[in-house]
Amino acid sequence: MSDVIIVLTRPAEAGNVGAVCRAMQNMGLYRLRLVKPEFNELAPDEASLSETGFSYGGSREVIRARAVHASEIWEKAESFDSLAEAIKDCALVIGTTCRRGRKRKQLSMTPSELAHFLKKHPGPAALVFGTERTGLEEEEIQLCNLASHIPADKKFPSLNLSHALQVYAYELFKSLAEPELEAVKGQWVPIKQEVIEALVADVTDNLGMLGFYKQAGREEQRRFFRDVFSRAAITEKEGQYFSRLITRAVRLALKA
Repeated sequence: MSDVIIVLTRPAEAGNVGAVCRAMQNMGLYRLRLVKPEFNELAPDEASLSETGFSYGGSREVIRARAVHASEIWEKAESFDSLAEAIKDCALVIGTTCRRGRKRKQLSMTPSELAHFLKKHPGPAALVFGTERTGLEEEEIQLCNLASHIPADKKFPSLNLSHALQVYAYELFKSLAEPELEAVKGQWVPIKQEVIEALVADVTDNLGMLGFYKQAGREEQRRFFRDVFSRAAITEKEGQYFSRLITRAVRLALKA
């Protein structure tokens, strides 16, 4: 994750920049670069205007407010006069755009595809976002090695800047975050093959006690249970519950 650099070119709204900082910190991204912001840090920003038209702070204050506890990302952000300067130390540059054309990239990856690609190609990589109104210009796209897009409804494919960043950050976090995340309470975690093998052995052993396998068929049923449990992606708790049901049924049958 430390290899991924978020680059915002000509961001127009301070509030969006603050929201980007929050989305980045949520997913473990901390390197932010700005290219020619279109707002003045000290001047009132559109996002800071109340319904009455009075400003409650400058753009800098708006960014800090929207960033919540991620304002440090904004404080440490680097500023550049051009996109070329902002990406010169990167091994790979990915431009985010849903548009195609002769001067644009013909191939484009989804956020998920991009995350898997970056996992196999380590090194400093810049993920570039254009200004809120028009996105990346053709000249900016030409500076990128790859294009990426977020699949969306064709009637309205343009996403808010911070929302788009959140989608990418989440996919990157799933693929690149280390160490591997531990499961949280209630999270669905399918059991591994070694646990499935133990569960299948327990189930077939119990069925064998009822005389299921006086003739051939045990190995076939082992494969059947193993394949079904794997495709169903049951959890360890579900597997234990299923095993207890079979064990109890066998005991009741033998007692009868």
